[in-house]
Amino acid sequence: WIHVPLGYGKLFARTDVNWAYESEPEATLNGRRVFTPRGKVLGGSSSINGLVYIRGQREDFDGWGIPGWRYDDLLPYFKKSEDQGRGADAWHGVGGPIGVNDLPDRHELCDAFIAAAGALGVPRNDDFNGARQEGAGYYQATTRNGRRSSAATGYLRPALKRANLRVETMAHATRVLFDGTRAAGVAYLQRGATHQVHAAREVILAGGSFNSPQLLQLSGVGPRALLERHGIRPVHDAPGVGEDLQDHFYVRTFWRCTKPITLNDDMASGWRQLGIGLRYVLQRRGPLTVSAGYAAAFVRTRPELTRPDAQIYFINFSTAKRGGVLHPFSGFTLSLSQLQAESRGWVRIRSADPQAPPAIQYNYLSSERERRTMVEGLKFVRRLANTPPFAGYVAQEVQPGPRVQSDADWLAYGRENGDTVFHPTSTCRMGEDARAVVDARLRVRGLAALRVIDASVMPAVVSGNTNAAVFALAEKGADLVRADANRA
Repeated sequence: WIHVPLGYGKLFARTDVNWAYESEPEATLNGRRVFTPRGKVLGGSSSINGLVYIRGQREDFDGWGIPGWRYDDLLPYFKKSEDQGRGADAWHGVGGPIGVNDLPDRHELCDAFIAAAGALGVPRNDDFNGARQEGAGYYQATTRNGRRSSAATGYLRPALKRANLRVETMAHATRVLFDGTRAAGVAYLQRGATHQVHAAREVILAGGSFNSPQLLQLSGVGPRALLERHGIRPVHDAPGVGEDLQDHFYVRTFWRCTKPITLNDDMASGWRQLGIGLRYVLQRRGPLTVSAGYAAAFVRTRPELTRPDAQIYFINFSTAKRGGVLHPFSGFTLSLSQLQAESRGWVRIRSADPQAPPAIQYNYLSSERERRTMVEGLKFVRRLANTPPFAGYVAQEVQPGPRVQSDADWLAYGRENGDTVFHPTSTCRMGEDARAVVDARLRVRGLAALRVIDASVMPAVVSGNTNAAVFALAEKGADLVRADANRA
């Protein structure tokens, strides 16, 4: 299921490939805990994610305000990482490790969704990663020949033949080893035994926005009070490690369809299921090639805004729980995610036990702008669903339903039903201020021979899905490592 695009839905609860974390109770979400999947497999979360390829907006990278990390600086790395099925142009590259392709099949519900968005003033956009993000169109996905293209298949597998690479699996990193304030290696557990590896040049962490700060804290790098509370000797008092967590808040709405053309209908029929399987095996087409979004609209929820602040996902199925059983009716889903997050949370160790999951606090909807974006965005979703030609496919608004009318109703609905869209960033934030964890070369500030290269270094979450930006960031990070090694 890892390699079948729609198979991401089978991986939510698979603890053999998924850490399946949970947040702390979120006060802004009525005390609910937020289920937080993370990849526990080669390729990390790129091997279990929803495959949606979105880079973000130019203003995101320019807004970081860090020399060398503006959009124009990163565009060559976006192109380098990409093998764009449409071919190369000013925005896209070919021949890179990560396949990026159109979904092989159009769908009449998607076409109606895009047309209805156009009727509401949202322009058609066939490339959300080109000259502009705003508009409505089909997603592209990180696939090649109908199969998932991940960090494991695109980067790691071709490199396995190199003499200077050794991969250790079933290995759990427990701490970074230090010689004074210089990183000297890493300790890890493997099948009950403790091992150490030592670094001739430097140690690079790529554990993602939860596990990189967790490993730093376990190693004595983090807020002094937190470390001492858990009996860890501080190597470096770094108050920003694990702080500034950002993510996109995500709210789903469900709709009953007037025609039996949804995946719900396909999966209710054994004959249709057989046809879907055969079509995928023989042609690499059909519903199994669909990512976590089929079509999308990037919209401004208020006319005075200069860029999109909300992302609307359309998928041609519905299920009460992500990864759960499909609804027993013809159904589809319209979901909303705000793009420019302001809320900041944290990631902190619970104890000195490296195998204990970290404590995660998102603090969603803690800003007035986020709450307003969510409410206005959900109201737009309802307008779109009731706009021809899409309205002709709507038999019923199943959830939230007509009882939700006022802004207070919409806010309450979001608090009770919204959760993560799996885009955590910024817990080892790049910058030069006192709380920044890494500098512009991704080196941990205050220490030697230690870098972090993953989503945790983003100063702020980008406007959209984060996988594409992580690939570009890592390509640039690799160049920084190589350049520093050549100077040494």
